Amino acid sequence: MAIILDIHPDNPQPRLVKQAAEMLRAGKIAVLPTDSCFALACHIGDKEAQERINRIRHVDKNHHFTLLCADLSELGVYASINKNAYRLLRKYTPGPYTFIMTATKEVPKRLANPKRKTIGLRVPDNRIMHAILAEMGEPLLSVTLIIPPEKQPLTEDQDILDRLDKLVDLIVQGGHCGAQATTVIDLEESIPKVLRRGRGECDF
Repeated sequence: MAIILDIHPDNPQPRLVKQAAEMLRAGKIAVLPTDSCFALACHIGDKEAQERINRIRHVDKNHHFTLLCADLSELGVYASINKNAYRLLRKYTPGPYTFIMTATKEVPKRLANPKRKTIGLRVPDNRIMHAILAEMGEPLLSVTLIIPPEKQPLTEDQDILDRLDKLVDLIVQGGHCGAQATTVIDLEESIPKVLRRGRGECDF
């Protein structure tokens, strides 16, 4: 059964944040709130935890995974960022946006898209996530909490508990996230391209 942590959305309790980070470092998988919708997440370096997420989400190696990062400087460690992309990132982070960029060598090969060598990255505007990422000191691997055959993310605490209590190790409850996924922006080329319009608004 999953451990449930009820973390305050505005003032995350340090003790509970530390507990969540310790579990993630130990290879556990978690349901975490973000500024768009809930996410399934695990330690960036844990292959077994990633494979568990793959089975829950029914995704394969071609799926674009997302790294949840603490801030803009962390994005630069895991992705190649040109001047145009940097200006865009400064404008839209933190926020409900996922950016597809060319992965650096810091990204484990199993996480990058095998054909394009790209990775999704984002800086969520959510105090619970910010606190956990600060405690971790490194990004988390994540995917949107959509459980096949459903097409939309799970949004209610009880639904999440009913569906995932025996599949995940940790469920962080911290208020309603919403049901709309992030806006996905491809920054691999010189001209940005919106691949999916979601919660985040953009003017291109």
